[in-house]
Amino acid sequence: MAFALALVTSTAVAQQYPGRQIRLIAPFPPAGAVDLVGRPLAARMQEALGQQIVFENRPGAGGNIGAEVVAKSPADGYVLLMAAVTTHSISATLIQKLGYDLQKDLAPISLVANSPQVLVAHPSLPVKGVRDLITLARAKPGELNWASQGNGTLSHLEQELLKSMAKIEVTHVPYKGSSPALADLFGGQVSLLFDSVPAVLHHVRSGKLRALAVATSRRSNALPDVPTVAEAGLKGFAAENWFGLMAPGGTANEIITRLNTEAVKALATPDLRKRLQDLGFEPRSSTPDELRTIISGEIALWAKVIRDSGAKVE
Repeated sequence: MAFALALVTSTAVAQQYPGRQIRLIAPFPPAGAVDLVGRPLAARMQEALGQQIVFENRPGAGGNIGAEVVAKSPADGYVLLMAAVTTHSISATLIQKLGYDLQKDLAPISLVANSPQVLVAHPSLPVKGVRDLITLARAKPGELNWASQGNGTLSHLEQELLKSMAKIEVTHVPYKGSSPALADLFGGQVSLLFDSVPAVLHHVRSGKLRALAVATSRRSNALPDVPTVAEAGLKGFAAENWFGLMAPGGTANEIITRLNTEAVKALATPDLRKRLQDLGFEPRSSTPDELRTIISGEIALWAKVIRDSGAKVE
C-alpha cells in the first residue's frame, strides 16, 4: 500500500509540474558563454512547459555561489542550474570547503552543449602562436599579465596546465567572469585569456583579439584555421568545456524526466541547433545518467591537473 501511494503521489507531482514560474540560475556574469547557451534553451523549453523560465545571473567564487543557491533550494524543480565544467568538475578538487556536496546536492538533467576554449591575446602582444608565447614568457618571467574568469574556473586551470607543461611563469589576474576579463583584455591591462569560442568569436573575426590556439584535442569548426595547443607543441594538452542542466539533489525522477525530455527536444530543433552552432557551440544532449558519468570522469581528470600543476585558489 505504501509503495502504491508513493507511486500515485509521484505521478501526481509529475502531472502537476510545472505549476508556476521556474528560475534558471546562471553562476557566471551576463554576456558569457553560459548566457549564450542558456537563454535560448530556456526560451525554447518554456514554450513546451507552459511556464516562464526566468534566467538569473548569480556570479562569484568561480561559479560556486550560483551552484550553492541551487543545491540548497527545495527539490521541487522550480530552481535549476545552468552548470559548467567549473562548477561540476574543477571545484570538487580545487575548492576545499564547498558549501554543498557536488555529487549529492545537485542532480543531472541533460548535457546541453560543448564549447571549445580558445587562447586569445591582445593584438599588441608580439606573438602569433603558442610557440612565440612560450619564447616571450621565458624571456620575461612573470611579466605577462594573464587573465582568467576567476580563481578555480576552467580558464584558470587551463592557464595553470599550460604554465606547467611549458615551464613558464606568468602573472595570474583573476576576474569575476568573462565580461570583466574581456573588458580589460580589450583595454590592454592584461595580455592573455582562455575563453570560450562563443564569447570571443566576434572579437577574433573583427581583429579586436588574436586567437593563438584552441584548448581542445581537435580544432573548432568556428575557427578552423586556429591550431590546437597540442599542435603548437604541447602534446597531450586538452580541455573540454561543457554545459549542462541540473536540479537540486532529491528532485523527483518524474520531474527530472520531464525536464530532460523537453531539453532534448529543444536541442533537436534545427533553429536552436543552428543558432548555437553559429555562436561556436556544439549542441549535445544526454540522459541524466550519461551526464553523471561525464561529471565523474571530468572530476578525475581535473583532480590530476590540479595536483600536477600545484594550482591553488588565491
